[in-house]
Amino acid sequence: MRPLYRAEQVRELDRRTIAAGIDGFALMQRAASAAFDALRQRWPEARRLSVLCGAGNNAGDGYVLAALAVCDGFDVQLIALRDPDGLDGDAGRAVAMARRAGLRPQAWSADIRLTGDVAVDALLGTGLSGEVREPFAAAIAMLNASDQPLLAVDIPSGLSADTGAVLGCAVEATLTTTFIADKLGLHTGAAAAYVGEHRLLPLGVDASQHADLVPAAWLLGDTPSGWLAPRRRNSHKGDHGHLLVIGGAPGFGGAALLASETAARLGAGRVSLATAPEHVTASLTRCPEVMVHGVRSPADLTPLLAAADAIVVGPGLGQAAWGQGMWQAALAAGKPLVVDADALNLLAEAVAPPKRDDWILTPHPGEAARLLGCSSRDVQRDRPAAVAELARRYGGHWVLKGAGSLVGDEAALAVCPFGNPGMASGGMGDALSGILGALVAQFGRSGDSVLAELARCGVVLHARAADLAAAGGGERGLLAGDLASYARLLANPRINDVRDTAR
Repeated sequence: MRPLYRAEQVRELDRRTIAAGIDGFALMQRAASAAFDALRQRWPEARRLSVLCGAGNNAGDGYVLAALAVCDGFDVQLIALRDPDGLDGDAGRAVAMARRAGLRPQAWSADIRLTGDVAVDALLGTGLSGEVREPFAAAIAMLNASDQPLLAVDIPSGLSADTGAVLGCAVEATLTTTFIADKLGLHTGAAAAYVGEHRLLPLGVDASQHADLVPAAWLLGDTPSGWLAPRRRNSHKGDHGHLLVIGGAPGFGGAALLASETAARLGAGRVSLATAPEHVTASLTRCPEVMVHGVRSPADLTPLLAAADAIVVGPGLGQAAWGQGMWQAALAAGKPLVVDADALNLLAEAVAPPKRDDWILTPHPGEAARLLGCSSRDVQRDRPAAVAELARRYGGHWVLKGAGSLVGDEAALAVCPFGNPGMASGGMGDALSGILGALVAQFGRSGDSVLAELARCGVVLHARAADLAAAGGGERGLLAGDLASYARLLANPRINDVRDTAR
């Protein structure tokens, strides 16, 4: 897993590097040179650049990059949104370097026409906290409306380096080159639509040598987990857990069917489905390997709960009397839980909600907002903070779904870099619940301490299965039912090594 940091932590790494003897302007030159090299690699035919600079060190990076480009024979259009004569420190030295290279910064105006083959965003950097103001907002709008590919220096201007939220507006970069250490905000929330291709350029700084700077999060890798080693040759179904899926209120059977079938494909030794009686025939037809039971009341659940090693509760559960009763019975069973969909809404309505360690909860932003008593916009404004607050209030392990899904608890936070827009379709959350439930049934008996790792493993399996399915048939029209067979391949990595295919 790759460490991710907040902006202030990266600035501290910058300060320490300079204090250790590297001149600040030399570090700026190193950053600009690395960004320019990335530009040339990404667009080898480009010979003209439009470089837009604001203020501070991010602008300094832009001025140095412009100077390097001129020295390399590029035709450079240099546009200043702040008076370059007002820049001091290393940024002032960068302006002087650009002028020595023969450049004369052009003051920004709304009618400027970009002339470069590539445009470079060195407007705001990571220091932005409030919403983008003029004239930067107009410059960002112009960049996004242009035909040129866009290089963002360190971070797309207008994107929060800590949260991935758009601060009013943001540059839609084609390539983002980020320096020293990777930033959390480049990997979650709105970032997926603004970062483009992402490259980390450490500039010779090793963040891992600063143990007191604890990463804000970790970027998950594509290897699901050490839990998925080949099975012993003499194992039997009783060795691999018994999962009970509770869901499918009258008239809402599909979600629970999806969850239970996906769980069976992910290796739970036995999968039982407790659903409304009218859905039994559909389950038997769809997946006869799932042991389906029509249940009318919580009393019907008693023997099923006793036999289960883990429970998924919520898909198609509803919030009427049937769902309420099933939810309360699942809570009282004392078994590890995966909580999704209507079970999350019932939890949000609880007068005295429980707090426990032995559950994984998987809200989308709207469900998270109900649990926190805020709006989904508030959740998306600071997704990491939302996960932290959910864990503080309710305990357990949380999957905040969406682009750059977050997986966290009170101790740690991880980001999933996989997945695609084709997952914006009904039933994807039910498939995730089934995957998580299957893992918890198989391995959760090791204790609550493994649930965090199983949550991360399940989220990676789910997202990478969706990527494989999209690679095979496209994103548009991707269905939740398509994921189970691909997730099965990924859950058997030493037999069916599909890692290269997924990349």
